[in-house]
Amino acid sequence: MLYLNVLLTAKDPADVPKIRELLTAAMRQSRLEPGCQRFDVYHSSVEPRRFTLVEHWENQAALDQHRLAAAYNEIYKPHVMPLVDREGHPSTLLE
Repeated sequence: MLYLNVLLTAKDPADVPKIRELLTAAMRQSRLEPGCQRFDVYHSSVEPRRFTLVEHWENQAALDQHRLAAAYNEIYKPHVMPLVDREGHPSTLLE
């Protein structure tokens, strides 16, 4: 299992509603992809410019396929990434 947490910060506060809409659409599509075990998007209640993506992928191949899919290439990469600062955090789940 691969775990990925992505922290996004809107560069311009005026773009927050648009980013929220785009991330919701990307999340819904991503959840339908093979190998996606979890894909959640959180919008901070205390810092309106901050979003957190929590992704669980079955394996590296599933994550690689996600990066070729429509949610990533038609929504996230061209429309979200230019509007945000991004920090990717591959993670280990503590048990």
